[in-house]
Amino acid sequence: MNKYQKYFSKFLAANAKSTHFACHSHHYWPDCTYEAQKEYWNDSCKYVDDKWEHIFSKKIPKVQKLISKVLDFDRPADITFAPNTHELVYRILSSFDKKIKILTTDSEFYSFSRQLSRLIEADLIEATIVKIDPIENFEERFLAASEESHDLVFISQVFFNSGIALRNFTNFTKKLIANSEHILIDGYHAFMAVPTSLKEIGDKIFYIAGSYKYAAGGEGCCFMTIPKDCSLRPKNTGWFADISTLDNNSSEAIDYPNDGMRFAGSTMDFSALYRLTSILELYEEETINVEVIHKHVQSCQKKFLDEIKRIQHPKLNIENLIFRGFENHGHFLTFELKNSSEVSEVKEKLKKIGMVTDSRENRLRFGFSIYHDGKYRIEI
Repeated sequence: MNKYQKYFSKFLAANAKSTHFACHSHHYWPDCTYEAQKEYWNDSCKYVDDKWEHIFSKKIPKVQKLISKVLDFDRPADITFAPNTHELVYRILSSFDKKIKILTTDSEFYSFSRQLSRLIEADLIEATIVKIDPIENFEERFLAASEESHDLVFISQVFFNSGIALRNFTNFTKKLIANSEHILIDGYHAFMAVPTSLKEIGDKIFYIAGSYKYAAGGEGCCFMTIPKDCSLRPKNTGWFADISTLDNNSSEAIDYPNDGMRFAGSTMDFSALYRLTSILELYEEETINVEVIHKHVQSCQKKFLDEIKRIQHPKLNIENLIFRGFENHGHFLTFELKNSSEVSEVKEKLKKIGMVTDSRENRLRFGFSIYHDGKYRIEI
């Protein structure tokens, strides 16, 4: 057992016969989340009608500060929350009054790409979609495309279908900022995985992520940092955006807060926020930061690739790995096979020996976490 596995004892015990390689999809929850879940129930019982006041005055400011420390973001109040990132993205899209010109890639998460396709179909969006491949010069091609006029740029920091991370993220984003007014970074596969500082870019971008993956808090708590002095007025808005003045608001004007609550929605289950808070507090107490997590995961990935080289499998091999170096990669490794049938075949063989993976079309993904011990033996 490595020194981090003790924090995940309940999930590890329940899945003792498995090696969990789907950390990038359904990350195990630390034991502290069990107590956090009960805390949410107890607070609901204790505060009843005053629950919202307790959450918005105590719990949200606390987790805003914890997230800000992780991301080196100096405006905690400019972080807003929603049950999923899709809701936050759509709120930004609803802020425009005309047909939206968007620059993006062909490798964004399903919710965004599906929504984009539907809005293109409805003639509400005009999109420039830059292909990821060839990956060797992707950043150069994307930056060149950004020199054209766009209302919004949407791009992932780590791409969900490969694990490839943007090269020189801060400098790349600075160049985007020079060309574009509104930039939205999908940081879901980077948050609590890849060391990230928004210190030099956070005033000019939106950054979305959440608790479901490497933050280990489960589904239901996503967040977004907003640009400094953001004045967008989302049409998709809810009563949380008006919560500070709700009791005394007799005006017919639709006003917006001057902080992250500008993009808030409506009633949601905040138990995930309690879970996320408990994890970030635990990691802070135990001096487990993103750099520590990243170093451990990369060590596991290297040992895993040594095992891949050893087995010399005809499909699961280095030649089929999508990779351009550990310095430009997230916490899962992706193998590109000929088709989805091949992926299903290999995936099933791995499952029979207790290795849980996941896939996207013809790509097989192996995720890693601090609850991995780096001891891998693949016999298929």
